[in-house]
Order: sequence, then C-alpha cells, then structure tokens
Amino acid sequence: MPLMLKKLFQSFRLPLRRIPHPRRTPEILSSRQHSLHRNEISRHAVSVVERLQQAGYEAYVVGGCVRDLLLQLNPKDYDVATSATPEQVRAEFRNARVIGRRFKLVHVHFGREIIEVATFRANHPEEDDEDASQLASRNESGRILRDNVYGTLEDDAQRRDFTINALYYDPTSERILDHTRGVHDIRNRLIRLIGDPEQRYQEDPVRMLRAVRFAAKLDFEIERHSAEPIADLAELLDGIPSARLFDETLKLFLGGKAERTFELLLEYDLFAPLFPASAAALERNPEYAGTLIRNALANTDLRIQQGKPVTPAFLFAALLWPALPARVLELQDRGMPPIPAMQEAAHDIIWEQCQRTAIPKRFTIPMREIWDMQERLPRRQGRRADQLLENPRFRAGYDFLLLRESAGEKTGGLGDWWTDYQEANDSERRNMIRGLSGKDDAGAAKKRRRGGRRRRTPGDAANPAD
Repeated sequence: MPLMLKKLFQSFRLPLRRIPHPRRTPEILSSRQHSLHRNEISRHAVSVVERLQQAGYEAYVVGGCVRDLLLQLNPKDYDVATSATPEQVRAEFRNARVIGRRFKLVHVHFGREIIEVATFRANHPEEDDEDASQLASRNESGRILRDNVYGTLEDDAQRRDFTINALYYDPTSERILDHTRGVHDIRNRLIRLIGDPEQRYQEDPVRMLRAVRFAAKLDFEIERHSAEPIADLAELLDGIPSARLFDETLKLFLGGKAERTFELLLEYDLFAPLFPASAAALERNPEYAGTLIRNALANTDLRIQQGKPVTPAFLFAALLWPALPARVLELQDRGMPPIPAMQEAAHDIIWEQCQRTAIPKRFTIPMREIWDMQERLPRRQGRRADQLLENPRFRAGYDFLLLRESAGEKTGGLGDWWTDYQEANDSERRNMIRGLSGKDDAGAAKKRRRGGRRRRTPGDAANPAD
C-alpha cells in the first residue's frame, strides 16, 4: 500500500517534472561575428574570469551585461559563471565572500564594484533522487525554494530564464557561446522563456514580472508562447514573499520605463496581484485613477532621464492614492472628521499593501505625510499657510496636489493659490490670506497671477522626498 500511494502522489506531480531539453552544440560567435569588445567589459570582471581560467576552471562573463553590451547599453553590473563551486571560488579570492541560501553565490569585491560569481547550475532532479533533493526543493505549486544543483555549462544555459540572458562571453578568446539562440532573439527584439513557459513560471512566478520588466526596458515584445500562460498564472505571485515583491516592484518602476511597465502589467493581469486596492480603484474609476497613475509614472521616468533623484515614497503614494478617497469618504460618512478619517484610511491601505509588497517604514512614513498634507493644504487661514510652507513635506505634498489636479480632480484652484503664495512677498501673502474670507479661492488666485509666471507641474520639486 505505501508503494502504491507513493506512485499515486508522484503521478500528481508529473506536470511539474521538467521537460528535457534536447542537447545541442552551442552556436559560437567569433569576435568578427558580434559587436562586443573585450575593452568594453569591466576590467574586474575580466580579471575574475582570467584568474578562474588560470586555476583550471571554466569561466565566462554572462547574462544581462552581455545582452546590454550587444544592444549598446551600459550594464549596471557584471556577472560571471564558472565550473568552480562557491567554496573553490572563495579560495581563489581573498576579497570574496559566499552569500545566499536559495541560490548560493560569491561576491568578489573591488572597492565599490562587486562581481557576482555563480557556479554552473543544472536542471532540477527527479523527485525520487533523494541525494539531489537535499540541494533543491520545491513547494506544492512547483516554485523552487532552494537551488544549489550544480552542472555543466550547457546545463546552466538551459536553466536560465530568458534566451537573451543565456549568452556567455569569453574575454580570452572574445567568443560568445549561445546555447539558446539568444543572439537571434536580441536581433528580433523578443523576450523568450527557455523551456516550457508554464513550468518555468511555476518554478518562479517572479519570472512573469521579469518578462514584463525586460520588455519595457529594452522595448522588446514578449514572444507569443512565453506570454500566453501569464494571465492564468498571475495569482501565483500571491505566494511570493512580500519583501521580494517590494524589491521587484522597485525594479519595475524605477528603471526609467515605468509608464510602459504599467501598461504591460495591466495587459498581462499582473498589476492586481501587486496592488489589489489600486486595481479595484482602476476598475471603479479608470479615467481618474489611470490618468493619475500614468502621470506620476511619466514624471518618474522624466526625472530618471534627467538624472534627478526619485523616491519610492512618492511613487507608492501615487500608486495607492486612487484607493484612498473612497475609504476616507466611508469613514466620514460614519461621522469621523476629515483628518482622522484620512489617517485611519491611510493606515489601513498601507497595512494591506505591505502584505503584498513589504514597504519599509522609511517609505511608509513619508507616504502618510504626503497624503496628510492633502487634507492640510486647503486650511490656509491665519498662520497656517506659513506653517505649512515650513513643513519639510510641503514640497512633496504640493507636488502631489498638482498631480491630483492633472488627473482632473477639482480642488477649487488650490494648486494655483499655492503656486502664487510661494512666489509672493510678505505683503502679498497677507493680502492673499485676507482674500480667502468669503471669496472663491480659484477666482482670487486667478486675479493674482502675474504674466509670465510659470505654473509648476508634478515632479518639479528638487526632490519630492525632501
């Protein structure tokens, strides 16, 4: 009976077994067949490869840095793949340390630059291989929990996520080894998953987010078979740790292609697993919520292109704001005053969001302060206007007010009033405060505007986090 039960349970897991890849000789591109030059590679990455090769190991510069250089982009970091185990790599470099549990890696430090070295990994073993299962494990949905099964160069190429990330460059011979037709996909601007897409997404659902991120970053299309299962498997992101999803969300929206990324997340039903409350607000009021979020993301992209700082606090405040007003109104309908209603609704929404993406307190606190300013900015009588102007969150709150107005929200000319107030002298400011009594703020602000004075737009603040 136990043997029969074991076979029955194994039959349930058959769909999660890896489909074997056909063995093939890699395409080898000589230096005349590609545009990558040795002198474009980080000298530290080259030195790591050469030292490992001299010690008798296989070693290559690999992954995104090779892809980016072929696309004439600047790599943000350099990775090395080798036949040496992490312990053997550590023995070769005094400036190295082994990190990670889920994926064991070595970081070789050269001042501020870190070269990440990974041992060639293999496909996961069959579940009845007890020795190998000690090094690799999955959960019931097929997600990989631990992955330290080592293999050959070809094994390593086949277990990488996308073909464009499975290119190996040897700086000694200046050749590129391509096991998965990655160069072909780069030329055709395609994001193609290696292996069976459904199974690869089950192994690590974050690959769906990575597909979207690379498509947005590189202006590529997701290949049809790789795109097909995404919407059906999007709910698998619910099982990903919230801290990891926060990191992935930053990569999605702080890479300079946030607006395009947002459109792809919507297209593949991946936005709702990341931002459930905001997705619901988008369904209720797509014009307002969609415009506000798109304007915020466009401003974020512009600041990044201009080399200006951006803060996740302002970004998350904008992404979550569409869900907030309805919650505030609901609490006000129960008799709660506006500011306490705002504070309680903000607390609830941020708490719920942190269950999906673990936003650290260093960002949630300024988020709440930015939202709180939206209730305080209309209260300008007496000395309140000057006190708000001195508030360290005023610029971010004012920026956010303009963002709301850009989405069509009616504020009675509040943005114009605050724009004028910042540029007015003391005497003019006193007149503006007196003018609030019994007058329409929008009309008063319009009369006071001077010719040639430029209205600020969301994102004009030097740093919304200040």
